[in-house]
Amino acid sequence: MGLSRPPENGVRRSAVIDIGSNSVRIVVYEGPARAPAVIFNEKVAAGLGRGLAIDGRIAPEDATRGLVALRRYALLARHMAVTDLQCVATAAVRDAANGPAFIAAAAEAGLDIRLLSGEEEAEAAGHGVLSAIPDARGIAVDLGGGSLELAEVADGVVGRRASFPLGVLRLPALREDGEQAFERAIRKMLKSAGWPNGGLSGLPLYLVGGSWRALSRLDLELTKDPLAVLDQHRLPRSALRRLLRATKRLSFEELRAIPGMAANRAATLPDAAALLAALVNILDVPEMTVSSSGLREGLLFQALDAETRAQDPLIVAADFEGRRLARFAPHGRAVAGWIAPLFAGEATEDSRVRLAASLLSDVAWSANPDFRAERGTEIGLHGNWRSIDIQGRILLARALYAGFGGADSDFPAMGRLVSDERLARARQWGLAIRLAQRLTGGVEAPLKASAVTLVDGKLRLCLDAGWHHLAGESVERRLRILAQALDAKPELVLL
Repeated sequence: MGLSRPPENGVRRSAVIDIGSNSVRIVVYEGPARAPAVIFNEKVAAGLGRGLAIDGRIAPEDATRGLVALRRYALLARHMAVTDLQCVATAAVRDAANGPAFIAAAAEAGLDIRLLSGEEEAEAAGHGVLSAIPDARGIAVDLGGGSLELAEVADGVVGRRASFPLGVLRLPALREDGEQAFERAIRKMLKSAGWPNGGLSGLPLYLVGGSWRALSRLDLELTKDPLAVLDQHRLPRSALRRLLRATKRLSFEELRAIPGMAANRAATLPDAAALLAALVNILDVPEMTVSSSGLREGLLFQALDAETRAQDPLIVAADFEGRRLARFAPHGRAVAGWIAPLFAGEATEDSRVRLAASLLSDVAWSANPDFRAERGTEIGLHGNWRSIDIQGRILLARALYAGFGGADSDFPAMGRLVSDERLARARQWGLAIRLAQRLTGGVEAPLKASAVTLVDGKLRLCLDAGWHHLAGESVERRLRILAQALDAKPELVLL
């Protein structure tokens, strides 16, 4: 496929076309290799796997829908200046008697399709989980239309992996004889492949795939979670009871009415819930975590060198976004270093979020002044961040809210998700960042001529000789506010 030149901004664009059993999708990414942002995402519910249960073939009308989508995607990728395109096909094309003919037809559009084996599909899903949750330790479980993939993930490595014919399109037939027979059939399949075995029992699951995300969306609706973010949403084992009850009690129309719920996903919820319940019982799973990163992100991650893989995706993404939106030359790392003495002894995870907040300390300045704090909150809560849990998102948002001058009483109530103590600390980060930005006017040089310390109950702002004029009414006011938050007395020292 002939690809056009890189975009004029010099940022590399990559894309993955994923030919699945339910849908044919293209996702285009832009940004740093370790944490690329999605800039285009489109799918067509071609249903290539529907016909397999009938005659083992992709139905002609489904093949036509899929090929129309692929031709569109090939054309768009060329004109979006995608420089790295991967096109993969999974269970439906792999298992269909006319799968080779479908691949040949797609090749006419200029697409070089890689047909993934079940194990390759599982490996990519496992790497997708690790790309977003580097410390993941458990089993990545990728549920698609035609198959279910399992992959061990631990210590940054994908271990044993397997693929089973348990996609959502195949589940209704397996459930016809009742739930006990259904679980026995699944247990037999897994046992024949050695699952569970060798310490696999009792590990958490990392849920990958649209059907699992739809099930998690239902859980967020049932629990009325104040921060409805799917990525890294955690479900304890006990959540299965309410999900199973809900999928039996609620009609298709009621499930479809849940915000963000696609009709084709709503239809599969009862089957997905039943499968998850069976897996949890068989593998003795204590809890589950949703991963928005899966096969596509895993393919990108697999292509990276070891040094790039080792980068922190949250910090990489925050640095990229901070640089993109900074007023002047970006200096987020300098801000982070300047305020660091105030927070010695902090937990490593909190220090990491504080660094991300510092890197993002200039991202809302283009907003209307009356809404900068709200923009900061939105970026923190709903940004396209990886490797950050729900609590981390809230802390990031709280810091940015304070950093952009938000009134404390107006920050969204998140108390039951994060402790008051951690929220108060995140507010302190934001106020320290706000002092740094006011002192410097958004440029880096004044940071090198000043320092802020917390010693013996005194918050000291020290200015080197030649830089005394940086002090002013607004700087002293922000120094006082930060000192109050730190339960200290402010002190301006002119060296």
